[in-house]
Amino acid sequence: MDNNAVAAVAKSVRTLTIDAVQAANSGHPGMPMGMAELGALLYGEVMNHDPTDPVWPNRDRFVLSAGHGSMFLYSLLHLSGYDLPLEEIKQFRQVGSITPGHPEYGHTPGVETTTGPLGQGFANAVGMAIAEEMLAARFNTPEHTVIDHFTYAISGDGCLMEGITSEASSLAGHLGLGKLIVFYDSNRISIEGSTELAFTEDVAARYRAYNWQVLNGDAYNPDGIRNLLEEAKGDLSRPTIIILESEIGRGSPNMAGTHTVHGAALGDDEVAATKKVLGVDPQAMFYIDPAATAFFSNRKDELRTAHAEWRKKFDAWGAANPGLLAQWKEAFEGGYREVLKDIGLPQYEPGASVATRKASGEALKAIAAMLPNVAGGSADLAPSNNTALPEHGHFSRDNRAGRTMHFGVRELAMAAIGNGMALHGGVRPFVATFLVFSDYLRPALRLSAMMKAPLIYVLTHDSFFVGEDGPTHQPVEHLAAMRAIPGLRVLRPADAEETGEAWLMALEHEGPTVLALTRQGLPVLEKSDRKWKDAMRRGAYIVRECTHDGPPELVIVATGSEVALALEAVERSGRDARVVSMPSRELFEAQDPAYRQALVPEGVPVVTAEAGIAQGWEAIAKSRDRVFSIDRFGESGPGKAVAKALKFSADDLAEVLRGV
Repeated sequence: MDNNAVAAVAKSVRTLTIDAVQAANSGHPGMPMGMAELGALLYGEVMNHDPTDPVWPNRDRFVLSAGHGSMFLYSLLHLSGYDLPLEEIKQFRQVGSITPGHPEYGHTPGVETTTGPLGQGFANAVGMAIAEEMLAARFNTPEHTVIDHFTYAISGDGCLMEGITSEASSLAGHLGLGKLIVFYDSNRISIEGSTELAFTEDVAARYRAYNWQVLNGDAYNPDGIRNLLEEAKGDLSRPTIIILESEIGRGSPNMAGTHTVHGAALGDDEVAATKKVLGVDPQAMFYIDPAATAFFSNRKDELRTAHAEWRKKFDAWGAANPGLLAQWKEAFEGGYREVLKDIGLPQYEPGASVATRKASGEALKAIAAMLPNVAGGSADLAPSNNTALPEHGHFSRDNRAGRTMHFGVRELAMAAIGNGMALHGGVRPFVATFLVFSDYLRPALRLSAMMKAPLIYVLTHDSFFVGEDGPTHQPVEHLAAMRAIPGLRVLRPADAEETGEAWLMALEHEGPTVLALTRQGLPVLEKSDRKWKDAMRRGAYIVRECTHDGPPELVIVATGSEVALALEAVERSGRDARVVSMPSRELFEAQDPAYRQALVPEGVPVVTAEAGIAQGWEAIAKSRDRVFSIDRFGESGPGKAVAKALKFSADDLAEVLRGV
């Protein structure tokens, strides 16, 4: 790619951007205008990608962490030949278009992750780089290399300010992720004005302290950027940040370099003036330089040929390594779901006392032994979360084949990195912490749900029964907060057997799952429904049926540790009640009315029991006074003593039942 082609593509990115934002009267033109030359180089020369097959496994990944500059990405995807027609550019930010305000995974071909909340994309890129290292260690052989690609990201001043970026950068440097290259668009402008208002740190020194290779250059010197990339790739022992000095809104004669061009349309007069500066007819709408079109026409064929060469190598590798090929299909094509039915989960005797966090760890070990693509870890809580897989090694700079991640006390980055691992493909990741600390990772969890990323969240210590650690560590509102996220599956198993099935359900699911698990031991339950495993996949089933014939006189619906509590309360109350375990309220609510009525008949009194706030349970109990809940913060003390203080014991629930 000669520099004339770079200039033609950069000009086209700028003209497409200013017209799209002006037509929408909404958007962020400054970043795409400021970094257009880098985009031309990445998509026209640097990256190994194939617009005709946006998801082939060994493509280079590109993440626009500065997702507000979405027209940067849309322009380059269109120009380089992805299935993003010019008509979609003209519909920028409009309902039904594939050019939404911020890039959305699964919505636009070539978009690797949903970005916009600043710093999330940076952390996703770290996850993608981790996945590449894991898969290379697992599948590459001395004779054949089938995984060998880079992950590139562009971050701006806002990304660098966000705490998640510090967390992710620290871990990336510690792990020595040398195939991660981040470009820092250093234009010194944020929405409020100059970064001098709030951001004056020495970014280069900060990243050297993180053990990154730090390089500096000019965003408008293509040869210089090429040299920087060569230097970046020459040191694969560290990730690289390339700090590019840039001008926001470059090309705009009156707004470039100011915060006014950051997040608003230029206006008709400034659009016309900018086009004159660029050498374009002011009346030409959505102008594309013919030289850019000609360049990418040839480049598209070159990229397709390079992809075909990789396919030949892959076929040779597969023929020489049929066992690895079978594992590849399991990992990349969803074949691991076929293996689930053969996983021998641990068996438990009724009445045995097992904490569901412990049962989760035992189930995870059985699953990991059968599924080599399962990997993940905890935010420095593996002994408490029961998520370590020591028999499969620890992922580190010295052991890329390890499957236990040590994320450190970095909950938010952990979840976003997990998203990146899941989106990369080939890895089925899990992350873990205490349920109460889901507050720290919620922004990434929300994006998991938005992207339908198949990430498993292992959230233990799920109620005030945590005990002595007190109210700071005792979740109260957190289950309701999890259930409030559209598309997130929340599973709160009642015993060790349900916990094993919950893991299988999470692996069967093509979206994110939360496993809410206890610290304290719970009895393994005798279950009235002998087909409870099938029924559990519909959200709820009958644990205890009434002893009399006909419809129940009373139904108790409970989750997690409160199922055993409900069974005990029934015995103490003298009521002959049906007890329903509802590990997933959202799954139950999605069932047909006949199934819901069969478990919870209309007209029968219903009491719900869960060690959390009442919110959401009124729809099932039909009356607030029949919701047995915790609507205050807890106390510090042994779990049973706290239950007594909070009036949340079997005796307290029995009293409620007698009053119904």
